[in-house]
Amino acid sequence: MQLVDKDQVAKSLSGRLLFNKSMKFLFLLCTMVGLVVLVTLIVDTVLDGWDHLTWDFLTSFSSSRPESAGIYGAIIGSIWLMAVTAPVAIILSVGTALYLEEYAPKNKVTNFITVNISNLAGVPSVVFGLLGLTIFVRQLSLGNSVMAAGLTLALMIMPVIVVAAQEAIRAVPGSVREASIGMGATKWQTVSRIILPAAIPGIITGVILALSRAIGETAPLVVIGVPVSLLVTPNSVFDTFQALPMQIYNWVKMPQEEFQYLTAAGIIILLLILFLMNSVAIFIRNKYSKRF
Repeated sequence: MQLVDKDQVAKSLSGRLLFNKSMKFLFLLCTMVGLVVLVTLIVDTVLDGWDHLTWDFLTSFSSSRPESAGIYGAIIGSIWLMAVTAPVAIILSVGTALYLEEYAPKNKVTNFITVNISNLAGVPSVVFGLLGLTIFVRQLSLGNSVMAAGLTLALMIMPVIVVAAQEAIRAVPGSVREASIGMGATKWQTVSRIILPAAIPGIITGVILALSRAIGETAPLVVIGVPVSLLVTPNSVFDTFQALPMQIYNWVKMPQEEFQYLTAAGIIILLLILFLMNSVAIFIRNKYSKRF
């Protein structure tokens, strides 16, 4: 029988504990570096733009004079844009995920589609802008309208929502499906009343990430040709519009120092809109998390 050297075991255990503490400190350091940079950027932006957050700034259109420039048209345009992007992306993405996970046969074709959807999530946004320019702007003659931009952004964020929805649907225990079928429910009743409600928290998480990306995107809008300055608001989804990221992009290029402060003020408004959208989505997610 081989004897165990207690000193060697203690030394090995001490080395593992030291390595564990070192890695814990390294990960904490990485987290703190990211938080410090984030807080620094937010504080710097708030200090530069806070004094310019006036009622006139929120209710005025864009102007070449910084003292009279505002973001009213950009805010309304962004709201119109999200009103098209969000429902189109969510409905198509969740429908795709449900079909692939619950209805589609498990074969090489399905696996090929799933892999390529995951790959599309990493495609640069400018590529989707070129796709939108070719299909929606030129082929369908939608021009640089809300509809063209909304459909382009919907295509861009669909892979993210599809992947998140698939993971959420897979997380629903198989016993729940079997119990529902065993009680006499049809496939659609099981999907719509059991699986989908149980997967909503995970789906909403993907929606939050996707819409957070979409509302701040500039590259696809630049490719489509969305104007950086517009003195009217859209009345329908087929009208030209102005988006908040494009307005910020335009101001940051201006040589006057006053426009840099307006840029910071515009970023604050964009962050507030994003925070509001995320709060609503988190509320919905928590509500369903408590239920299921």
